This record gives sequence, C-alpha cells and structure tokens, in this order.
Amino acid sequence: MPVDRTTSETATSALSALDQRSREIFRRIVDSYLETGEPLGSRNLARILPMALSPASVRNVMSDLEGLGLIYAPHTSAGRLPTESGLRLFVDAMLEVGDLTSEERRDIESRVAGGGGGRTVDGVLSEAGRMLSGLSRGAGVVLASKSDQRLKHVEFVRLEPTKALVVLVGEDGSVENRLIDLDPGTTPSSLVEAANYLNTHLRGRSLAEARAELNQRQVRVRAELDQLTARLIDAGLASWVEATGGRPDTLIVRGQANLLEDVRAAEDLERIRLLFDDIETQRELVRLLGSAEAGDGVRIFIGSENKLFSLSGSSLVVSPYRDSESRVVGVLGVIGPTRLNYARIVPMVDYTAKLVGRLIG
Repeated sequence: MPVDRTTSETATSALSALDQRSREIFRRIVDSYLETGEPLGSRNLARILPMALSPASVRNVMSDLEGLGLIYAPHTSAGRLPTESGLRLFVDAMLEVGDLTSEERRDIESRVAGGGGGRTVDGVLSEAGRMLSGLSRGAGVVLASKSDQRLKHVEFVRLEPTKALVVLVGEDGSVENRLIDLDPGTTPSSLVEAANYLNTHLRGRSLAEARAELNQRQVRVRAELDQLTARLIDAGLASWVEATGGRPDTLIVRGQANLLEDVRAAEDLERIRLLFDDIETQRELVRLLGSAEAGDGVRIFIGSENKLFSLSGSSLVVSPYRDSESRVVGVLGVIGPTRLNYARIVPMVDYTAKLVGRLIG
C-alpha cells in the first residue's frame, strides 16, 4: 500500500541509535499512547515486554529515549508519552500498515456507493467524508476541485455606477456571485453585450477552456465589441478564478462532533476548541490538503509540522483521488488527535480514495 514516508535525516539517525531493546520499549510507549492516550510507566512497561527487564532498567532506557527527544514525561513521576518527533519517527520508520479485510472493503463500498449509478458526484464525496468520520471517530474531510466546472449562463447585474455583480452558473447548477469594478462610462448596453457574447461563444466550456478561447478571440473581440465590453468579458471570467486564489475548490467536513467524544481534561477541551478553529479556517485547510496532491499515496501530517495544527496538536491523514484519466481531482482523509490509529486509518483512506476515483471517473 502506498504510504508517502519521508523519513528525515534526523529520524534516520535517531532510529539507528536505538538497539532492539530500546526500539521495543519505544514501540510499546507509542502503542499504549495510540490506544489509551495515557502515559506508560516503567513498572507497567516491564510487565508487558517480551524480554526480562527490571523497572530500573526500563527507566534507564526511557531516559535515553527522552534524551533523543522521542518521549517525554507530562508530569513529575509520571510515565512517558511520545513527542511529535517520536510519532513522526514511528510513522515513518516503524508503523506496520496492514490491509483491509474483504468485509471492511464491502462496508466502505456500500456506504460510499449507496445509491449506485444514480448518486451524484457531490453525493459520493459527501458520503465518503461521512463514512471516514464514522469509521475513524475523527472528522472526515474532502477537497473537491471544481477546476473543470463548465459554464451554463453568465449575467452582469449593475449595482452602482462603478460596481456590478457577475453571476456565473455552472452546468451542475452551482452559482458563483462576484463583485467587479466597472470602468467609468460603462453603459447598460455594454453589460448586456458582454453577457450575450459569453453565453453565445463560451457556454458549455470549462473555465480553463473559456479563458483559452477568449485569449484566441482577443483580436476578433476587439473588432466586434468596443473596448469597455471586452474588458467586462475578461473581468467576468477572471472573477470566477480569483475568488479562491486561482483554484475554485469545495471543502466538505463531516463529523467534527466525533472529536469531542474522547475529551478527558480541560486541556483536551481547549485542544478541541483550537482544532475547530483550525477547521473553520478553511482557506488554510484547503491549502494544506492541496499540498497532499503533489505525491502519490497516503500522506500523514502530525501536529506542529504544519502551521494550521500548530496549536491544537492534531494529525491529518490524506490521499489524493484521481479521475479515469489518472488526473488528481481532489483529496480526502481524516483529521483527529495525534493519537489516531494510523495503522487502521491509512489503509481506510487509501482504499476510499481509490473507490471515489472509480465512482466519479
């Protein structure tokens, strides 16, 4: 299963510094944290290790691991928890990712495919986010690109002498309303001419195709229309692109409430509040999810490795999904606390991405 493992030189060096005993103790601490969220002490560790070690010997190894920055003590005389660096090392070099069972695959397929061929693309994506949320007990997220959206109708509505509203309707029924500036002296007839030109020549084309077509027609446009109308046509198309920084995307988030189920203390509640703030900052989340499109396979972002989750201490497991021509058309995954069950969620996200690609391809 493709997992984008980008072990840093520091992580590689830290792993090579661990002997078999140290790796086993480190693994047990991480496994315990991922399962319970609680620190693991030397006495309990000594009881579950496959080799015979006294609590004192375990404490010595734990001290070495702490010195390497892989674990830490949350309180005096407490057990140990993995640091974010420790989690990154574990995920990059020690995580054992299995595969889904046939039953798990059928379950995912039935939830996402649902209504079969009659289900819309938006319905498939929304259900994928809901399904990932339900199975992971985190928040399911889906980023769907609308870069291939096709135009159905364009209209200019004058609001003020130098302001107009551009209404762009896509063939899927989506509507974008954008405010544009008008040149002084723009007449009502210019607005009508611009809309008529776009609806006549560019209807049914994607935004990228419309822009390319417009560029090719520039000479003829200026011959057919006056300068003000030509600028209106260009502004009308540009408004659709500039609304989201050149890339119109839809962000679907499902299951934020799941993140409240495992709140154990006041600091956990504050972390969840911060995570909700992160999710609400959709522009940053879109940018972060978009960065996952660059590589193949599942990518894992842990805590402060990205500025979006620097305060909440959360993790993101994501994978791109592709259309029938193998083009990346979106990203989906799971947001949750850093103690996500990575071994279970990675194959789940990977399979869901492939399934969604088949359904919408």
